[in-house]
Amino acid sequence: MKIAYKVWLDNHGKAFGDGPYELLRRVEKTKSLHRAAQQMGMAYSKAWRLILTMEQRLKVLCLNGKLGATREGDPGSPHRGRTS
Repeated sequence: MKIAYKVWLDNHGKAFGDGPYELLRRVEKTKSLHRAAQQMGMAYSKAWRLILTMEQRLKVLCLNGKLGATREGDPGSPHRGRTS
């Protein structure tokens, strides 16, 4: 038997939890929201909505990407305020 728990941020609705964390982790690794979403079996449009909702609720930019980036484009760091 073990003790288990879940932690998430909430600001007028769930803003950050396991799913968004995993998506951002994969974006950081692949440098692509599209590839990260594919790896998670998620539609790109759903991943994009998840990012937008998270940014609105947390009031912080989560990705530094550009719309219409090239295939070789780098969406930037998924953690804008990250210092390490």
